[in-house]
Order: sequence, then C-alpha cells, then structure tokens
Amino acid sequence: MPYLFRLISDIHDMRLLKNGNRPFHLGTFPLETLPRDNGCGAAEIDRPRAPAAADRPPGEMLGTALREYRDLFSQFTSGDKAPAIAPDTNDPARCATELKGAAYFLDTSHAGICLLPESAWREGADALPHSHALVILVEHGRVPSDEPLSEEWITGNVVETAEMRATEIAVNLAGHIRLMGYNARADVPGDRKLDEERLAVLAGVVVRQDDGSLATPFLDDFTIAVVSSDYALECDRPLAVSALKAKGLRYWWGINEARSGRERNRRARRPSYESQYPMETVKRVDQPTTLILDDEVPRVPKRAAFFERALQGDLGEKTQRERARFATKHPLSRSMVSLIRVMVPHQDAVVEPAKEPATYSDPAQNAKALKALSYFLGSDLTGICEIPRYAWYSHKDDGTPIEMYHRYAVVMLIDQGFETMEGASGDDWISGAQSMRGYQRGAEIAGIMSRFLGQIGFPARAQTNADSDVLQIPLVLLAGLGELSRIGELVLNPFVGPRFKSVVLTTDMPLEVDKPIDFGLQTFCNHCRKCARECPCDAIPFGDKVMFNGYEIWKPDAERCARYRITNPHGSACGRCMKTCPINKVVDTDGPLFTRMASWMGVNATFLKPLMVPIATRVDDALGNGRRKRSKKWWFDHEVVGDRTVTPKGVNQREINPSRKVDPTKQPIAYYHANMMPPPDAPGAVPVDRKGAMAAGALLETPEEAKARVAAGKPAPDHYTPTPPTGAGPRKDLTANPYAANFKDTTNA
Repeated sequence: MPYLFRLISDIHDMRLLKNGNRPFHLGTFPLETLPRDNGCGAAEIDRPRAPAAADRPPGEMLGTALREYRDLFSQFTSGDKAPAIAPDTNDPARCATELKGAAYFLDTSHAGICLLPESAWREGADALPHSHALVILVEHGRVPSDEPLSEEWITGNVVETAEMRATEIAVNLAGHIRLMGYNARADVPGDRKLDEERLAVLAGVVVRQDDGSLATPFLDDFTIAVVSSDYALECDRPLAVSALKAKGLRYWWGINEARSGRERNRRARRPSYESQYPMETVKRVDQPTTLILDDEVPRVPKRAAFFERALQGDLGEKTQRERARFATKHPLSRSMVSLIRVMVPHQDAVVEPAKEPATYSDPAQNAKALKALSYFLGSDLTGICEIPRYAWYSHKDDGTPIEMYHRYAVVMLIDQGFETMEGASGDDWISGAQSMRGYQRGAEIAGIMSRFLGQIGFPARAQTNADSDVLQIPLVLLAGLGELSRIGELVLNPFVGPRFKSVVLTTDMPLEVDKPIDFGLQTFCNHCRKCARECPCDAIPFGDKVMFNGYEIWKPDAERCARYRITNPHGSACGRCMKTCPINKVVDTDGPLFTRMASWMGVNATFLKPLMVPIATRVDDALGNGRRKRSKKWWFDHEVVGDRTVTPKGVNQREINPSRKVDPTKQPIAYYHANMMPPPDAPGAVPVDRKGAMAAGALLETPEEAKARVAAGKPAPDHYTPTPPTGAGPRKDLTANPYAANFKDTTNA
C-alpha cells in the first residue's frame, strides 16, 4: 500500500521521469507556504533591547576541537569591501534570490531577510550603518543513540557543532557580499552584537511563543547566525503564530516539491553509522573491479600532478597565472579560500596520552563510531581502508621525501550539490564554488576529527585538497565508495555518481576496513560514452581501458583537462563530466520513480546490465538529463578580477549533444607515464613534452597483456619508473600555492 501512495504522489507531482522544478533559493523546507503576519514584526521591533551576549563555555574533548574551528572561522566575520559595486546587483528581489541560494547551497536549514531596526543592536554595541539582515538557522544534529562510543563523544556537543557550522556559513556569506562591493558583517556565536532572536522573527524563519521562546514548525532545535549589510535585499514577512500548526499531511507528501516529511523520517531512521544512501545493499568484493598491479604501481611526487605543474610554470605563463585563481574566480568561491587556508596548520593531531586505551581496542566499534561522527559532522558517504604503499605521494611539492606514517584511511565524500548542478552547464561560473564548498567542508570535518583523535591518544592527520600526503582516488576506490569510471581518474558512487569531493583522515587508530564494491559500472561505462561525448576539451577517451602506471583505467588526457579547467574563459573550473553522467542523480523517496527503479535494478539486478546498458544513454538523453534546468539557477554570473567583481567576458551555456560522434582511433591522448614526470625536486619549470607523451601511447599494455606478462614472471615496464630527484634538495623558491597564508592575487582588472 505505501508503494501505491508513492506512485499516486509521483503522478500528482509529475515526477515519474523528471526531478522537480522547485526553485533552489526556496530551500528544502516549504517556508513559502506558511501564513504571515506583519503584526508579529511590529511587536518584535518594540521589544526592549537585548543585553550584551555572553559566550558559552566550550564543551570537553570533541567540543574543544569544534570550538577551535569555530574561532578560526570567526576571524573573518568582517573585512574590507571591494572598491566597486558588482554589476547586476540593483534588483533587491534578484539579489535576495542569489543570497538565499548561496545560504542553502552551504546547507542552511532556514534563511530569511529583514530590515535591520535600531532596536536589534544589543546594549553597548556600536551600531553599524547596515540596512538589512540575512538570518540563517542551522538545525541541530541527532545524537547517535544506536552507537555508544560516538554517543559518548557527541553528547553535550550538539550546540557546539551547530555553532561551528553556522559560523562557517555566515562568514562565507559575509565575505561573498563584501567581494560584491557592499559592507557586511557575520554576527555569530561568540561574537554577537545583534539580537539574533528578534531578527529571526522579523525575517520570517521563527515564531516567538507566549513564553518568549522561539519555535518553527519544521525544526526542533537550531542555532541562529546573522549577516548584516548595506546590501539592498527583498525582505520576508514575519510568520503568523498559526504557522506552527503547518506540519500536516501536505508536508508529509512534499508540498511544492520541498523535501517530504517521509524522506526526512527515512533518513532519521537510518543507523547513525550508515549514510543516507543504502550502501549496505551494494555487492562487496575482495578486489576492485579494475586491475591494480600493487607491486608495480609507482609512488609519484606531488610535483607530477598537472595542477602543480601548471603552478610551477610547466604549462606556460598563462596557465601558471590562471592556476592561482581558476577555481576561485567567482565571489562565492573566493570567499571560501580564507577559511580553507586558515585550516591548513591545524590538519595534524596534537597527540595526548591515551585516555582509557581499552575503550578503543575493538576495530569494528571504532570504525562504526568514526563513521557516525563523520556523518554527524556533515560527511555524505564514508568508508575505511588500509593505505597501500602507492597511495602515499613520494615527495612533497618542494621535493622533501614523504615517509609513510599511518595505517588506515577514513575516506569521506562531500556531495557537490545536485540541485545546483542541475541549473549549471558544468563549466560555468558556479563550478568552482561547488568544488570549494566540498573542499572546505571536507577539510573542516576531517580537521575536527583529527584534532579529536589526538585528544584521545591516536595520531591522525586530515589530508585535504590544500595539503595532502596521499592520493585520494585509490583510497576512495579501496574504501568501497565506488568504482573507477570512464571519466578516468575519478571514482563513481552508485548513488551520487561522480558528484563529490573527497577528503581523507589518516590514523593509526585500530579500524575495521570496508571492502571494494561492484555495482556493474565497468559494463555500464564500457557502453556509455556520454561523459566523453560532452567533454568540452575532448580529454575523456572514447576507446577501451589500458594499463597506465599499474592501473587498469580509461586514461584521460590529464594535461588537456587541466589546461581547460585552469584557463576556462567562460566559467570557473569545470565539472562537465559530472554534470552529464547518467549516474549523477539523487536516489531518495522524493526522487523520480524512474530514477529509483533504475538505481535499484543497477545495484540489485546487475545480471540485467548487458540488456539495460546499451540503451541507457539513449534513455538518459531522451529524458533530457544533463541539460540545464533554469529553475535551479540561483547565482550571478560574476568573475572576480583582482580586487573587484565584474561581468565576465562570456558564460558557458552548453546543452547535451546526442548526435556527436567521435572515432576513438582519431582521438589524440597524451600519456605522461611515470618516467615522463618532472623530478620531485625540479629547481624550476620543466616544460611538458606533449609530442613525446602522445607517442608514449605505443608503450601501453592492455589489461590482458599485463596479466599475461605478470603470469610469465616478467618485470614491470621501464616507463613505470618515476623520474629520480636531481639531488638539489628541497626547493625554497616555489611559486606560491593559492592556499598559502601569504598568497596574493595579482590579476589585473
């Protein structure tokens, strides 16, 4: 019977085949359906001023790490605005849409806007010449009562966690507004000048009850943060008291295509140590579904990665210049960089004497507890593996050798946001912000976990995009979070596809590991070439898998991909392959019925793959998946150049191209084997030899040839041997990393 009700609901909402068209800036709760009452606002303005705010004492253990990160973010509550007003910001309604969209993109629970009355400033606070306030609510997470160890860690730190997250979001939003040329200040826990409760009532996100307490029909407990500004925004009206009775049957079914009550209940019933996605239903295998010759995979230096090569000038002057800013050319992504930078020095655990070591002697319980903690802090998917030799970089970017120092990797995936990706082309101006949000959130989660593990006596380190000693893709694969895909150097998850950024926590805490998974992706990707067809720079191969540096892989042209992402003139970075992949989807009870059925069959009926896969891409194209959905676009197409935000020279507005055909034999791919990497301590730029890399394709083995060679006892090919160091020692004159504390953007306006 429940399935019949769901079918009726799907037909009613026209979601048999398509995702909904709910505008993203409305959020996941149906606030727009609630009754409003201006009288509640008038009474609120007349209330006596609130006294000066006192900070809460920090919690213990985990609370100490959370408070450390909250205070790191609080350094950026205010700052200088850009010297010029950003274009297209003179329409208060459109500006409110953009700012609320940014708030929900950063995972705000509720967002509302109001005028800023004089009475909202607390007693003794110096009032700023600000006219408007954006109020955000962050819902409190649930204590994992089904997992005793993590319950002990988290109990007493729920508010601390919400305060940290609210501070992160508000600081990002304030920085975003300042980059558009307006004054803005984040009013956050521990640094409050405003009466956040009064403003939450005025902004229409809460109701003040007769006893003076605040309530909302959709959230039980929450933390409030405010961004005040002179940015003119369309305001919301205060909620009527009757709004508290609005959580009825329509909410249960998903009114106005908002997230339904039944989906929220489904997520709440999931075990705390499992994600919202049913990864427990996916087939587990002893080895990954692609061949890895463990003994032959070389350890490579950071200097070999093409983004690092670009930074050091190997790809030319233009690419070197753009490398420092390519993913942060949009004001929202640029606002996140300060937080990413400030977290880098805090990635290592400060190890204290072990507290009750017998408590942590069970690897299975430890693994469950860390997973539950990761989900509580905001991870979307988490897996654990042992770290193989080849997953450690051999040298740091300056040429310093890296010694392998931890046994286990806790691998976490951060969803880049399906709804936002639905509104984008994949390589337009929001793409960089999607990456930065994932990197920032991941660094925050792994950093807090690292600091906490140190407190209980275990060495640990957060391995982030800004500073990692490990290669993350093999760890994502080995931790059972996906399979290698045609996109090449990217793992696909059965429930979110390629739409994630990863972060890794390495540690020596005893942990039970996960096995790799098999959901038939090799068969799927072997027939589906949609990502290759839609790649704007032809970097994804149309042909078969090859053996590259010990991996069986659809090897992309990494140089061509890096050049396009870095120098993309009509967008910030690129995620076109993620946007157009048929497995880029959301699988939950609110999603379209066809998606849910296809996902279930893909995971639970893999024997049908040979029949389904040949038509899957055509069906995906026929449904329009991969096209831009205008209702989901909330951001401005802006570019930060130097110290100001301007109108960019163009905007990528690609749609899918089902008729495009490519002959794999005529697709040039450059293969930079290990012996073509620059020395790890190269004293300067090492120009790429693209002609030689294209000729290196003749050296490739097929997986079958590699297996036969290994069976015959023959050694690894010579081109698997990395270029040795020059012997010059670590470099002192490296081109500045954009995540370095002293980095300056020298791009001219």
